[in-house]
Amino acid sequence: MARSKGSQQLSQAEIERFATAAEALHLSIISRLSPHSDDYRQTRVLHEVLLKAVREVTGKEVAFIQWNGTGPSKP
Repeated sequence: MARSKGSQQLSQAEIERFATAAEALHLSIISRLSPHSDDYRQTRVLHEVLLKAVREVTGKEVAFIQWNGTGPSKP
């Protein structure tokens, strides 16, 4: 049986759901970590990849992950 080819691009509603899910993932990862802990700092690579994926899918910068010199910071 042949597979049907899926849509090549997400709809605007799907893009918004993706961004919302990415933010929820980010918050679930950092919610129990102190910003001063080694564990928190170790999540930097993960968040850089997440931020890049969200940027590429949505075409926009996201406010929930903004890095300064030491880690995420809120605008």
